[in-house]
Amino acid sequence: QVQLVESGGGLVQAGGSLRLSCAASGRTFGAYAMGWFRQAPGKEREFVAAISWSGSSTDYVTSVKGRFTISRDKFKNTVFLQMNSLKPEDTALYYCAARRWSTIATMSGEYDYWGQGTQVTVSS
Repeated sequence: QVQLVESGGGLVQAGGSLRLSCAASGRTFGAYAMGWFRQAPGKEREFVAAISWSGSSTDYVTSVKGRFTISRDKFKNTVFLQMNSLKPEDTALYYCAARRWSTIATMSGEYDYWGQGTQVTVSS
């Protein structure tokens, strides 16, 4: 089992920045790819970004490309999501996820472990 705990969410004005963190514990010696998803009220969970185990491959949903950056520190079992130029439409509950494969994925069903989420609210 892998436990994931997100942090770093909060309230920010449009144009501002936040950095989300996701700390993994438990059976973290495997080669896990990681992802970030988000869910706004009344909407389905949406893929945001993913990073491979090696960190050499990343992917982003089109709406955040150029504004968000996913990275990871394998030695500390932590994944980050740097979010810049935030917009009100980025408001959502952000989830960290891990999958038992080294390659990235964009579908929520391809992930095996999930955190509880951290709220991001962007005011206009």
